[in-house]
Amino acid sequence: MSDVPAVKAALKSQAVETPSWAYGNSGTRFKVFAQPGVPRSPQEKLDDAAQVHAFTGVAPTVALHIPWDTVEDYGALATYARERGLKLGAINSNVFQDDDYKLGSVTHPDPAVRRKALDHLLECVDIMDATGSRDLKLWFSDGTNYPGQDDIAARQDRLAEALSAVYDRLGEGQRMLLEYKFFEPAFYTTDVPDWGTAYAHCLKLGPKAQVCVDTGHHAPGTNIEFIVALLLRERKLGAFDFNSRFYADDDLMVGAADPFQLFRIMYEVVRGGGLTSGVAFMLDQCHNIEPKIPAIIRSVMNVQEATAKALLVDRDALAAAQGSGDVLGANAVLMDAYNTDVRPLLAEVREELGIDPDPMAAYRASGWAERIVAERVGGQQAGWGA
Repeated sequence: MSDVPAVKAALKSQAVETPSWAYGNSGTRFKVFAQPGVPRSPQEKLDDAAQVHAFTGVAPTVALHIPWDTVEDYGALATYARERGLKLGAINSNVFQDDDYKLGSVTHPDPAVRRKALDHLLECVDIMDATGSRDLKLWFSDGTNYPGQDDIAARQDRLAEALSAVYDRLGEGQRMLLEYKFFEPAFYTTDVPDWGTAYAHCLKLGPKAQVCVDTGHHAPGTNIEFIVALLLRERKLGAFDFNSRFYADDDLMVGAADPFQLFRIMYEVVRGGGLTSGVAFMLDQCHNIEPKIPAIIRSVMNVQEATAKALLVDRDALAAAQGSGDVLGANAVLMDAYNTDVRPLLAEVREELGIDPDPMAAYRASGWAERIVAERVGGQQAGWGA
């Protein structure tokens, strides 16, 4: 059986990074529904993130998205975060919301557009220097819609050239996280469509280049836990973007569609040493119809629950069953862990951390939701412009 004190220690040390954009108005390309009390600035996003960390105890970093979180003084923003018990996390670039990028950014056929995109990526590294952030997260919407629209191989050459330039700019202790997505918004070819493409580029670049697995960026039926296991084995898994999907890239609360899949993923993380190897556990979600802060708290809790179940897998019993060819017995070991109600265990962990055992109830009772609705009147709400 698993060592419960060791399980508790692992859960206490786990950190889940929350995304700044999830606190603002965000949703689908069709409509973003504004909510009262939404932040009007990066500072107010950090105020909300501090609440999530206060009630969960395991959300100490906040990812920024540039230019959505542009400020004049990033050092001052980092100080603002520290004063609230937080740190600034991954810097996410944006080379998909400009008219110039209609035919691509770093893979665009026009060298001037490629230069503009590269300059933005290098600017993001400058921001990392100012914030003390470790990770630069890169996602490209680049691709084509029609056969013959552009040269597929040439676009890979352009991508490699841009990635190499950014890699060379990284400082000591900084990393590049390359995210992939198998379709959307490009419908014929996507320039970074899968883990293999991302892995190939990262492998060529070197140890500072790692793959980011977004749990919503796969074709139906894809075995994401296999991808996770392989990338961990190759020491190329740098981060997750946790969310949940029913059909495409839905960006729903992690574990909402398939909590068993999240457990299977987290088991491979635990088995492969990912909890202690520097893998960043980040959320990438857009809360359009649900209240934002409670949705983020619930997402953090869902990651914790899946992790707790993964840690409770009886590894010795599993290995024995696997070694003897006991197919049903091996499956039963995993199912026993998955079917365990870990909520009492996590309540104990939170009490030992000095926080309320029920984060959702504690947040509701705090009055923060009513306070921000009353105080955040006027000004421009933060949003992603969809």
